[in-house]
Amino acid sequence: MPVFIDFEASSLSKDSYPVEVAWVFEDGRSRSFLIRPAPGWNDWSAEAEAIHGISREQLDREGVEVSIIVDEMVATLADMDLCASAPSWDGKWLSALLRAAGHPRHELRLRKSDEAFRDVAKAELGSTISEEGRTDLVNAVIAGTEPVDPAHRALPDALLELERWKLVQAEAVTRRGQQDM
Repeated sequence: MPVFIDFEASSLSKDSYPVEVAWVFEDGRSRSFLIRPAPGWNDWSAEAEAIHGISREQLDREGVEVSIIVDEMVATLADMDLCASAPSWDGKWLSALLRAAGHPRHELRLRKSDEAFRDVAKAELGSTISEEGRTDLVNAVIAGTEPVDPAHRALPDALLELERWKLVQAEAVTRRGQQDM
């Protein structure tokens, strides 16, 4: 079962760190945390703050300690298929979060959400759809669900990935039904 995860960050610099994390399961259960900066996490971008709307002061006030978040993530997500829309960026921030809590940086691993989308299309359509056809289906769903004014917050972004996965699955089921006629 895929679990869609997303992070917001202090910036896009090499010293950036996660400021928010959220994940959502296939059944809609979700968790979201503002992250209190760990010692040594000093990077901050006013431009990033303007995009996600999370201030450093808000993190100091409302953020949850890194170790509490990581303990829950490891306990809940260790055996899950973790998917992210941008696994290179999200993986960087996941690694920073894990390391700050004293865990190995690869204790949890991410793969690209698009792969999960193609997997569900293949599961529903089998060999009746080519790899190129699966990619076209996924790209059409993504293009059709691009937000006009994206939230740039972790939970809405993770929920969007779940919505896309469900839309790919529904379209694949519809196509399978058409083929069976």
